[in-house]
Amino acid sequence: MSQRSTFIAALVAAPLLFGLAACASPAAGEGDASGEVVKIGVVGAGDAQWPAFEEAAAAEGITVEIVDFSDYAQPNPATTEGELDLNQFQHIVYLADYNVSAAEDLTPIGSTAIYPLGLYSQKYDSVEDIPEGETVAVPNDASNQARGLLVLQSAGLIELKSGGTIFSDLADVDEAKSKVKVTALEASLTPTSLPDLAAAIINNDFVEDAGLSFEDAIAQDDPSDPNALPYVNIFATRAEDTDNETYLKLVEIFQTDEDVQAGLLESSGNTAVALQTPVADLEESLAKVESDTEANG
Repeated sequence: MSQRSTFIAALVAAPLLFGLAACASPAAGEGDASGEVVKIGVVGAGDAQWPAFEEAAAAEGITVEIVDFSDYAQPNPATTEGELDLNQFQHIVYLADYNVSAAEDLTPIGSTAIYPLGLYSQKYDSVEDIPEGETVAVPNDASNQARGLLVLQSAGLIELKSGGTIFSDLADVDEAKSKVKVTALEASLTPTSLPDLAAAIINNDFVEDAGLSFEDAIAQDDPSDPNALPYVNIFATRAEDTDNETYLKLVEIFQTDEDVQAGLLESSGNTAVALQTPVADLEESLAKVESDTEANG
């Protein structure tokens, strides 16, 4: 999700059910003085950080409305169209794919955290217990699919022909050298499909909703790896709004308020690694991933 990304293999976009009013974004600094509401799109509004965030923002005179979405395909178009002011649900890789595929220019204005991506099973207690020839699922959105395949390779379950990149997909799996078969499912379906699978990569947004604990993961990636920058979760907005003082203040509140940070850890099962990555680094990473995405077709 939180983290989310990017070369977006299309998720099935459910209709926008939220009755968002199409309105222009407030000008910088108007969030408190004019009674404007800053609408922020998320996937998982029930996470503990969001009530704390709304309260902390209100204490600074900013009214925030957290708008919940059911899958990852919805918040970016809603932000582009002005139905949202910001969104916070994705990492850089996911945003890069959206921008390239939709010819848009959503831009990161602050980091939140990076989350390890886990492999879960209801049948086996370790990856070593998974028999040869069993089936394991990964999310079908391109960025999380690639990251999930890298987790499976690190766990010794598959081998990728390319050695593994942020562009790896099912076609990159060397079936002759892999222990398991791999299938791709819409991200929200991976946890509900566990009874029919040996294991599945489950995005953090869906772990607890499926009655699982983050500690149940039998394998995961390493968020401290320097190469993990493209998987840092971010606040994103339209390019013309990157200097909006109210939006930047909200990022600061998220990054520094103790109750928000405590909620972030709580909702991630203490797995989130909170970050205050310089925006210039986020922008540089986004530009590189967008360039690589275009080059890879």
